[in-house]
Amino acid sequence: MDNENKQDTAVEAASAAGTGKNGETNIYENFNYVGTKETAAYILNDVSNTFAVGGGERYIWDVVKIDFTVSAVVNLFTSAWDIINDLILATIVDNTRTRLGKFRPYLLGMQIPLTLLGTLYWFLPIFFPNTSGTFIPKLIFYFTFNIIQETASTAIGIAKGGYMSTITPNPNERVRLITLAELLSGYLGEDVPGYIFGILYDLINNDKIKMKLSSLFIGMGLTTSLISSAMTMYFFFKSRERVPQSIEQPNIKEGLKAIFTNYPVFLMCLSDFLGGFSVGSGMNNYFIDVFKYGSLIPLANLPSSFNGSISYAFVAPLRRRFSSKAIWVGTDIFGDIMSLGYFIFGMINRNYTKWLPMTIALGVREFISKFTWGASKVINADLWNEAMDYCEWKNGYRMEATTSVAKGLVLKIQGAFMSSVRSLVLKKIGYVQGLKIGTQSDRTKFWEFALCTAVPTITGALGIIPKFLWPLSKQKRALMYKELAERRNELVTAAAEG
Repeated sequence: MDNENKQDTAVEAASAAGTGKNGETNIYENFNYVGTKETAAYILNDVSNTFAVGGGERYIWDVVKIDFTVSAVVNLFTSAWDIINDLILATIVDNTRTRLGKFRPYLLGMQIPLTLLGTLYWFLPIFFPNTSGTFIPKLIFYFTFNIIQETASTAIGIAKGGYMSTITPNPNERVRLITLAELLSGYLGEDVPGYIFGILYDLINNDKIKMKLSSLFIGMGLTTSLISSAMTMYFFFKSRERVPQSIEQPNIKEGLKAIFTNYPVFLMCLSDFLGGFSVGSGMNNYFIDVFKYGSLIPLANLPSSFNGSISYAFVAPLRRRFSSKAIWVGTDIFGDIMSLGYFIFGMINRNYTKWLPMTIALGVREFISKFTWGASKVINADLWNEAMDYCEWKNGYRMEATTSVAKGLVLKIQGAFMSSVRSLVLKKIGYVQGLKIGTQSDRTKFWEFALCTAVPTITGALGIIPKFLWPLSKQKRALMYKELAERRNELVTAAAEG
């Protein structure tokens, strides 16, 4: 008990000395590291993450036409390879020490080759026109492409994931950047390609304009990938790493061990794992196959776009009033309630077969849900960064890459399994690839509705349990950042002298 009392006293002292009136650490309060140009680049990078046409599933199902069973097998093989190369690449990244930093050499050197490689994906209909879902040369190309693309994407994904937690040591500035990016990226058009694509997709499928689906995917897919890559490269050039790394290079065993010794990471992994058993097929597929118009979704979401912006104004007051745990849990429960409510409404008088009431109901659901949008986006993004800081505080070193891979290891095995399950579920409910939209059977239409509302909510419900156990109170968080600031100053001094 004496040791526990001493620790509690230390936490209280740090809280008193290192926190402001809101209970948050002010150790970095007068130090903002990221300037205006770098902030703008950070926001553009956030735009690039979703600046895409979407509809990847429909592209594979209806244009490229890869058989569901074959797709399930390919997913298993590529996921197995992904697990192997994750461990190798993460070890390499975490042991990198250069003048450019730990992550930037990979980001600057691999983004352009990855973009060029990714363009091959959009040329599949040209390489293999009018072929069946089991055409062997197409399947070989698809399998090979997935393996190569997975390897390259893993390398840059690992580096980028770690990089985002090192551009500022100030946790308050980090939250500010996340909030600005999430708030402004919508106004900068991150969703515009998806909206345009959705409208054109519906018009083509309903014979309103004469154009091939393959041409739409190729044209817009290539354009958005090149533009998003340019925005990402601009961010890589303008930003820099500011959290110093330990001089000693950690090994992979320590990184894998960190998933259990770093309690916040363990809880996030467990939450993702339990939630990963969610089975769904997506709202877009439901609207396309039942109502023939996926563009009804952005139309329904239009009234809630203003709410989404307003919701970011609630982030600071919510963080002052509630802990990260309370916000994390609360937004999760609220989202599940909204999803189940939409399902119940759809079951009344078979509303799920009627486009007007379901579109209006979706708009109402999104309008209400968007009030928690900002808090959910910011908290979910910042908790991982906080967990990385916790690892540095407890162990004396940062292992963003290896810990991230360790976090994803079990999830990828599970994801490969669930992806295959999902493909088989679609086959089980009677989904027929290549049919004219709107002509799936009534049974299939019902299950597509259930698979975007009640089924994923229920099957992923256990993911909320670990969220109740988040360990960092405001006082403990204050102590962590106070001690981290002192250690980092000592590390920079030692590096300069050495």
